[in-house]
Amino acid sequence: MKRTQITILLLALLLICQSVMPAFAQDATTVYVTISDGEGKLVLSHAAVSVTDVDEDQQLTIHDTLYCAHEQYYTGGAQAGYLAETSAWGLSLMKLWGVENGGSYSYYLNNASPMGLTDPVAAGNTVKAFVYTDTTAFSDTFSYFDQDAIALEEAGNVTLTLQSSGFDPETFAPVVAPVAGAKILVDGQDSGVVTDAEGKCTVAVTKSCVISATSDTLTLVPPVCVVDLGTEPLPEVSTPEATPIVPYVIIGAGVLVLVILIVVLVIKSKKK
Repeated sequence: MKRTQITILLLALLLICQSVMPAFAQDATTVYVTISDGEGKLVLSHAAVSVTDVDEDQQLTIHDTLYCAHEQYYTGGAQAGYLAETSAWGLSLMKLWGVENGGSYSYYLNNASPMGLTDPVAAGNTVKAFVYTDTTAFSDTFSYFDQDAIALEEAGNVTLTLQSSGFDPETFAPVVAPVAGAKILVDGQDSGVVTDAEGKCTVAVTKSCVISATSDTLTLVPPVCVVDLGTEPLPEVSTPEATPIVPYVIIGAGVLVLVILIVVLVIKSKKK
């Protein structure tokens, strides 16, 4: 009977530990997310996302980041706008920003092509995901500025370099190249500025805005540089409330008491 009691207590301890450990597995961290939809429209521009370990695999990943981005910014949350499933190629995107097109999506971590959705992320990283607008030839070209965000104290000029990322057709090695002749957009409007042969441009900024680009010769995945003019407040970012730590402290204390109780029972049973 005593052994049965000890066994029951051990099982209870195991269940409690399993329920407590995920809470301590990973703290929420901020990752900046950019997403463009199936029409090549920016729907998130360097948005701050509070990332948590949604799949409880003890690490924060691109998958967690995109899931949390939809939870915080997409109408209806991740259940309505996002889906990732395991396929022959591992965890794969099946829906992005409400678009289901059979898997024609791509994503980049810090402007580089990752191995997959399970690649880890860290605080301050950028994740940029997009729906292919060309689902036949997949000609969409990932592009990005050398700066994702700029803070200005007053109106002035912003100098940026626009680059594209791709692969060598023979070696499949990553290739980065300047994007020349691209039209620079400010809040979606043509600024009249065009990138030079080195992909550089200088844009006059008079307010907080989002700078992007389009091209007549390339199907660009829209790049993003968010400019914050110090005279204007930044928009509030919707993030989930932090989980209070007190309940977990109480649970942890309970676990400790249970361990002590088990040890005492074991010692008493041996003496008898």
